[in-house]
Amino acid sequence: MNLYGATFAGSLLLNSLVLLQTYRSRQTESVDSHNPEKVEHRGRVEFDRDSLRKLKLRFFPIYLLVNAADWLQGPYIYPIYKDEKGLPEETVAFLFLIGFVSAGISASFAGTFADRYGRRTVCLAYCVLYSFSSFTLLAEDIRVLFLGRVLGGVCGTLLWSVFESWLVAEFNQLMLEDTSSVLDGIFSAMTILNSLVAICAGVLAEWLVGVSGTAKAPFLASFGCLSVASVAISKFWGENYGASHRDVSENAALLQQEEAEPTVNTTKSTLRYILRDTNILVLALVSCFFEGSLFLFIFFKFPALKLSHELAGSKDHLPFGLIFAILMCSMMLGSLLYNNITTSSTFPAKRVLMGTLAVASVCFFIPGHFRDECITLWCFCMFELCCGVYYPVMASIKGKLIDDSSRASVYTVLRIPLNAFVVLALSTTKEGESHRDAVFTTCSGLLLVAALVVHKILA
Repeated sequence: MNLYGATFAGSLLLNSLVLLQTYRSRQTESVDSHNPEKVEHRGRVEFDRDSLRKLKLRFFPIYLLVNAADWLQGPYIYPIYKDEKGLPEETVAFLFLIGFVSAGISASFAGTFADRYGRRTVCLAYCVLYSFSSFTLLAEDIRVLFLGRVLGGVCGTLLWSVFESWLVAEFNQLMLEDTSSVLDGIFSAMTILNSLVAICAGVLAEWLVGVSGTAKAPFLASFGCLSVASVAISKFWGENYGASHRDVSENAALLQQEEAEPTVNTTKSTLRYILRDTNILVLALVSCFFEGSLFLFIFFKFPALKLSHELAGSKDHLPFGLIFAILMCSMMLGSLLYNNITTSSTFPAKRVLMGTLAVASVCFFIPGHFRDECITLWCFCMFELCCGVYYPVMASIKGKLIDDSSRASVYTVLRIPLNAFVVLALSTTKEGESHRDAVFTTCSGLLLVAALVVHKILA
C-alpha cells in the first residue's frame, strides 16, 4: 500500500475509534439522563428535544447537500484549470483572485440583503448561482471561466454566512433552556457531518474522473446536489429575517428596543457596530488570518505535494480525490475531538481557539522548509485537523458575541478583510517553489500573531 492509501486507511481507523468513544460516552449520558433523581422538568426537556430534532431534520440534509456540491468541485478546480485546460500558473491564480474579489464585494451587501429580504430566499439564490458556476467549467472560453469565478465568489460568501444565520435564527426561536451547550453541539455536528460528506465527495469525485476520463464530471454531479437542495429548501424551510426587515406595525412596538440595541440596518452601521466591539474585531482578525491561510493552502497544497512527490522519485500522478478525502478525514477527526472536549469538560473556547492557531502555525512552517513527501502530507493533515476544531469553536464564539438581528450582515462583513488578504496574496503569485515557501512562512507568522491576539485581547 502506498503512502496515500496507507494514510487514508489510518485516518479512517482513527476516526472510527474516536466515533466509537463518542458513542459510548453518549450512551452513558443517556442512561444518566433517565435516572429519576437527576431529571427535572421532564415535560419541558422532552418538548425541547422534539423541537430540536425537527430543526435538525430540516437543516442538516440540506446543509450537507449544498456542501457536497462544493466539496465535489474542491479536488479538481485547480487541476481542471492547470492540467485539463492547460492554463499557466499566473492565469489560474488570477481566476482564483477574481473569485475572492467577487466574494469581497458581495460580502459588503449580501448579509444585509439576506437580513432584509429573507435568508431562505438567499439560500435558494445560492443554489441557482452555484449551478451556473458549475456549468461554466464545461466551457473553454476564458471569459466564461472568469464569469464562473465571479459567481463562485458570491456563492462562497453565501455558503459560509447565510445558511448558518438561518440556522441560528431558527434555533433562537425555539427558546430552549440550555442554549449554549446545545448550540455548541449543533456546530460540532455540522463540522463532523460536513467532513464526512467531504470524504465521500472526494472519493466520488476521484471515481467519476476515473470513469469519465475528464475532471468535468464532478461539476455535473455538483449540479445534481444543488437541484435537490433547492427543492428541499422550497418545501421544508420557513423564512426568517434580521433587524433590517420590519413591518410597519412592528416598528412602533420595537422602536424603543431598537434605539437601545446596536442593530445593523446598513453596511455603514454594520461597520460601526463591529468597530465598537473589540471582541468582534479580534474575530475579524482571526478569520482573516486563519481562513485566508486556508484559502491559500487550497491553492498551493497540490503544487507542494506534487513537488515533494517528484523529488521522492515517483513518476505516477497524484490521486487528487484520495488526497482530498484524506484531508477531510483529518478535518472530521478534529471536529470529533472538539466535540469530545466540549461534552466531557468545560474547556474555555478561547484556549481551544488559541491552541488551534498555534498548531496551525507550525503546520505551515514545516512544509515551507522541508521537502519530504510524508512530512508535507502529514503537516497538511494536521492543519485540516485544526480546521475541524476551528470552525465549530469560531461558530460557537460568534453565536454568543453577535446579535441575532444583524447576524448575516456581520458575518458577511467579517469576510471582507479575509477576501482582501487572499486577493493581495494571489495577486503576487509567481511560478516556483521559493514563492510558495514564502507564502507558507508568512501564513505561519500571521497565525502565530492571531494566537497571541486571542490570548491577550479576546474576552
